[in-house]
Amino acid sequence: MLDCIRCGACLNHCPIYVAVGGHAYGSVYPGPMGSVLTPLLTSLEQSNALPNACTSCGRCAEVCPANIPLPDLLRDLRQQESLQQLNPPRWRRGLRLHARLLARPRLYRFLTGLLLPVLARLGRRRGSFRRLPWASGWTTHRDFPAPEGRTFMQQYQRRKSRARARPR
Repeated sequence: MLDCIRCGACLNHCPIYVAVGGHAYGSVYPGPMGSVLTPLLTSLEQSNALPNACTSCGRCAEVCPANIPLPDLLRDLRQQESLQQLNPPRWRRGLRLHARLLARPRLYRFLTGLLLPVLARLGRRRGSFRRLPWASGWTTHRDFPAPEGRTFMQQYQRRKSRARARPR
């Protein structure tokens, strides 16, 4: 962290910072660097949302001229948060349920295949949702975009079958 030259490269390439801006960080230090520094300067209890805002895409580490491993530092903060059980019990239960679901790919594909068309149909007229019960933290401040209607794998299979059907 002490190697940071405050060039702003991580800010300009961070999809979260681009989407929400600097004021959402609630600190002097915005962006990926702020997501690491703020919990270290204040406390993880006060600012545990910041490391969790990261998508772990790794763009900040790719563009950092000082080679600061920001995704690794954010992952370490998330691990400390998990060990200290700073997240609400409901959040921890949800993550455990999600992990169990991801461990069963067929069930996951089946459920997402059922849910996505329903959400797409419900959000078709407006293109987004103003309120969703399980995403109230998001929809309190912004709209939740409606999904297209098919999962990634469904879209991939469809595109693949079209490519095979084309005459060469």
